[in-house]
Amino acid sequence: MRVLYVDDSKVLRDTVSRGLRKAGFAVDLAEDGPTALDIALVGEYAVVVLDVMLPGKDGFEVLRELRESGNQSQIMMLTARVEIADRVRGLESGADDYLVKPFAWEEFLARIRTLVRRRYRQPKDLLELGNLRIDLRARRAWVGQNELVLRPREFGILEYLGLRGGQVVTRTEILEEVYDHSIDLKSNAIDAAVCNLRKLLADEGVNDAIKTIPRRGYLMEKRIRRDQDGNA
Repeated sequence: MRVLYVDDSKVLRDTVSRGLRKAGFAVDLAEDGPTALDIALVGEYAVVVLDVMLPGKDGFEVLRELRESGNQSQIMMLTARVEIADRVRGLESGADDYLVKPFAWEEFLARIRTLVRRRYRQPKDLLELGNLRIDLRARRAWVGQNELVLRPREFGILEYLGLRGGQVVTRTEILEEVYDHSIDLKSNAIDAAVCNLRKLLADEGVNDAIKTIPRRGYLMEKRIRRDQDGNA
């Protein structure tokens, strides 16, 4: 899932982006309010993390303009301010969460994951689609009792298709949600990854779980079943 992290501290931007990427997120960065607003209005983000004290426009201004534009990203306000009035202001202005600096990395990451689940109306870390189970926290997946051996981006695509189960997902949406913009992709990278996912699922007796919708994209079923001759 893609996260926009906005902070005027280069040290924090570098540290947080490394941690999020290690945890499997695609990350974009901004260091001031106007840049954050421009990026957030153009891109598709599961979560936007906004520092309050930003040059150009503060986090509250960016938050207000994003919500007025109809932006539906989950937004976390991140600030050194501890006053209750500031927290209330942020939440009443449309923020989904509010975290005070300094913060524990484990809590920050847990809150990001919670916001991602909330965006896709997924109440728990374990996503169950019939015989396919996807652990969003551990980044592991199984068909029945057999674990799938997935590369990080293969898991990212499987996760995103699963969260969007029953909906057509375009290649552009996969690119925006799963792949880090810093990576130089081959033109067929997404198709190749989906092809490999299909092979891994077929090896476990699951066929046609990921359907190609001509000229539109891919669709993953909400209820995935093994073929009768698949492993029990």
